[in-house]
Parts: sequence; structure tokens; C-alpha cells
Amino acid sequence: MKYFPLTLCALIWASHGTPAWAEKADRDKPMQIEADRMQHDESKKLTQFFGNVQANKGTMVMRAARIDVQQDEAGKQKSWLWAAPGERVFFRQKREGLDEYTEGEAETAEYDGTSDVLTLLTHAEMRMLRGTQVADQIQGHKIIFNNTTEVMSVDGQRRDSGADNRNQRVRAVLVPKPAASNAAPAKPAPLRSSPTLQSNKP
Repeated sequence: MKYFPLTLCALIWASHGTPAWAEKADRDKPMQIEADRMQHDESKKLTQFFGNVQANKGTMVMRAARIDVQQDEAGKQKSWLWAAPGERVFFRQKREGLDEYTEGEAETAEYDGTSDVLTLLTHAEMRMLRGTQVADQIQGHKIIFNNTTEVMSVDGQRRDSGADNRNQRVRAVLVPKPAASNAAPAKPAPLRSSPTLQSNKP
């Protein structure tokens, strides 16, 4: 694994090949959610889902122990995700026009439907899959990913008081994209099982 000794870095997935964004149609698709339990507060326009929650919005998939969805007067949605103890939330979305997927995991996450930005916090990791093969991998404490521009910022340091940052670094593995003539047809990437929490230490 190649280590980037940086506390903050910016990465553009598209720098490894032809620019390709997340599925544009996903933003206008309805969000379909399944859970063990639900609670809705109409005055706050807030809906809370508890227990084995899975949300689908076009090609976008989110899984967590709890998901809160806030909707504003214009119908724009913002979601907060929490993992069960010892696990991580899961995010996946197809890239526009390619058999490639972006995946993310963390203890907590936030998705802003207006800006199409995903924030992963604590033991955060993002991967790009080419078909079923994992290509680029990024790990850090906090990852902010813009699904529209595919620009990512990664912070390896915790900012809360008393945090021990001695072993915290942004870690990255960047795999060269194969030439088009050598690239074999890839099978669709299967959904991963519910992820468990793993240490970011090397």
C-alpha cells in the first residue's frame, strides 16, 4: 500500500482516465427505504428509520442501522446515517456511462441531496470498483465526496480535543487504469454484505 503522509489531500477520480460522473438521473429518482421501524414528524419534515435500514435512490444504495431523512419546502432531501456498534454504514453508486462503481464506508455519514455531496466520518474509506475489481482505495478520518464533480477531500486527523493523531494518516492505493484494448468486459459489481468496522492502522 502506498501511504500519503498528508493530513489533508484532494483527489479527483477522473484524473486516472476519461471524466465520468455519478449517474445524473439518480438525483431526480425517489428514495425508497426499508427498515424495521419508522417515525415521522410532519412539523419538522423529518422521517427516522431504525434497524437494518436500506435506502435506494436510482443506482445509489445506502445501508445503516439508522437513517434520518430531512426534507425542505422545495422537496430537497438531506440524510444522516449511523452504523451499529462495531460496524460501518455503506454507500454505493454507479458512475455515469461506465461499468464502474463508487463505494464508501464509515461509522457515520451525511448525504446532501441538494449539493449531491457525501460526507463519511470516522474510520472512513472510499473505493472505486471497475466491474467487480477494486481499483482506487482511500482511507482517512473524514472523507468529503462530491458525486457531481467527483472531487474528494480526505482528512487523516481528528479535530476533537484530546484526539490521538499519532497514527492517523491519509492512506491511498491508486491503480493505473488499463488501456481500452486490454480491458476485458467486466461483470456487474455485486452488492457487498453489511460491512464490519476495521482498523485503519497499517
